[in-house]
Amino acid sequence: MAMKTTVSPLTDFQFNIHLPKIQPMSLNSSYALPLPFSVRCNQNLPLHFRRRFLHSSVIQRRRSLPSTCFVSDGTAYNVEAKATTDDLSLEVKKKAMDVAPELKGTSIFLVGINSSLKTKLGKLLADMLRYYYFDSDGLVVEASGGVAAAKLYKESDENGFRASETEVLKQLSSMGRLVVCAGNGAVRSSTNLALLRHGITLWIDIPLQIIAEEFAEDRGQLPVFDISTSGSYSEVLGQITSLYQEIKVGYATADASISLQKLASTLGYDDFNAVTTEDMALEALKEIEKLIRVKKMMEAAAKPF
Repeated sequence: MAMKTTVSPLTDFQFNIHLPKIQPMSLNSSYALPLPFSVRCNQNLPLHFRRRFLHSSVIQRRRSLPSTCFVSDGTAYNVEAKATTDDLSLEVKKKAMDVAPELKGTSIFLVGINSSLKTKLGKLLADMLRYYYFDSDGLVVEASGGVAAAKLYKESDENGFRASETEVLKQLSSMGRLVVCAGNGAVRSSTNLALLRHGITLWIDIPLQIIAEEFAEDRGQLPVFDISTSGSYSEVLGQITSLYQEIKVGYATADASISLQKLASTLGYDDFNAVTTEDMALEALKEIEKLIRVKKMMEAAAKPF
């Protein structure tokens, strides 16, 4: 007789986190914030967005060095592009240093259809703000015993699986100094949306065609519970579009949105792929800064004379 496989609910799941002391950030020093968790999710994701040289007008605006240099063996390399990237990274660090004290440890939740750009952005923001990074779907996978077990859990007990997603968000929202890439389930219920209100929520709005292309190129890059990645590009795009239509109302409740399409237009890029993670991070930090400013104004207006 065949044995029936069952997966236990994760409502008793607890994190085993050991947070090391965070050293002060220096603009003149490089650093890498270690992930201090037994759960380490999606650390080797391939980057499918091909980074091209920046639009000429943007290069002119940020130009600081000649375009080409030659090393001792005669090999030429592009210094201008390197300088542009370094300047932008420094700009992101400076903005993070301005924003971090005002955040006072408030966590940041990134919502939106999962993609490698969203993951890269979450990790960069955590690094710049000296926060810790989590992927909520990755935690569900870890607690389930792997991607296959998590998918089996969802298929056999949809309600239990959703309860597990809520439990993960509940524990994450009770902590501070986190950047969390929240899965699609984070915006499916009023309970989950209320948990996200414990921090600042940013909707990372990426064109669905780009996300579908990512999945078509690498089927196993991210834990996916809501779509099947075994189909063709058009089939995957159709599933992602249906998913988006189903949960876009939840995305609209975010405190602010970071749109790849709008950012590319603002920066004068002809190609979405030219938008770097640093561009996205700088825009996110600016939006966070605006939200903090508005909150201060509201608090000041509420004080009695």
